[in-house]
Amino acid sequence: MSTAHPTPKTYFIVAMVLSLITAIEVGVFYLTWLGYGIIPVLAILSIAKFAMVAMFYMHLRYEARLFTVFFVAGLSVATFVIFALLILFRFFG
Repeated sequence: MSTAHPTPKTYFIVAMVLSLITAIEVGVFYLTWLGYGIIPVLAILSIAKFAMVAMFYMHLRYEARLFTVFFVAGLSVATFVIFALLILFRFFG
């Protein structure tokens, strides 16, 4: 139940967008006036890059929704386990 996969042009456009986001991340790093505000900015940019890689290079956008559900479920469980361990070992306080 998959649709047509992306063309080389699509891969090129995605690669250019990922390169642009990376360049923005590098530029943001040098904005010292952001202070600790740099953390959410870089986190949002990283999440955007991760989503694009998952959608296009892992083909989740072009496959059945079930694969996306499995991927997101596994990612959610892993994130929960990491935060549970951080809380268990008193990382936050």
